[in-house]
Amino acid sequence: MVAEASVTIYRRDFDAAIFDLDGVLTDTAGIHAAAWKAVFDAFLRKRAERDGGSFRPFDVAADYLAYVDGRARYDGVRNFLAARNIVVPEGSEHDPEDAETVRAIGERKTRLFRQALQQGIEPASGAEALLKELRRVGIGIAVGSSSENCAAILRAARLDRLIDVRVDGIDSEKLGLPGKPDPALFLEAARRLRVEPSRAVLFEDALAGVEAGRRGDFGCVIGIDRGRQPDALRRHGADVVVESLLQVEVMDS
Repeated sequence: MVAEASVTIYRRDFDAAIFDLDGVLTDTAGIHAAAWKAVFDAFLRKRAERDGGSFRPFDVAADYLAYVDGRARYDGVRNFLAARNIVVPEGSEHDPEDAETVRAIGERKTRLFRQALQQGIEPASGAEALLKELRRVGIGIAVGSSSENCAAILRAARLDRLIDVRVDGIDSEKLGLPGKPDPALFLEAARRLRVEPSRAVLFEDALAGVEAGRRGDFGCVIGIDRGRQPDALRRHGADVVVESLLQVEVMDS
């Protein structure tokens, strides 16, 4: 199956729209993937050279989407390494930069991402226009993202002024929210908007994210197909799949 040509959001059906950030509102998924590849490849190459094994690089097309995309940073480290049958200590904030721990690997990725972020980012195609249309008809807007850089990314993309509620990785840590595919992050966003999940439409591009939307009983889960995986998005919980926010219309009736 392919993505739908378009989807229409009617004001009578929804009181809120909740968005994932990377790959949905901003074109930062590629930056994340490149940072993960750089970190994991360095780790895997060093390990192969030390142990005498073969070096199999991180595959952005497969490994990123399957194990990392949409998940909290340290969960992504654990998931990918587990897929390679690699176990490392959890570590702590006091780990040296080159430590082979979950914490240190995640921090190395964050440093690379923040360096890339300084070069500036753009909103995803159609994002600003869609947010303005949702506000025009009175639909509340939230961002639910596992990224601790969520606020900085929204500011850099000049979308922060269009968002009513933000629940990000910093909030998740403070509140002890489990990561996707658990729906806790999105449910907290709905709670802050004071709407029932059934009255909210959720936008996600990650398999773990659309699964979270389905588990949370959101009124409509729209999958954004950035990785040529419309069928997988549907299997994990997307009601409809589009390739771009440009394909989303808003009606005030």
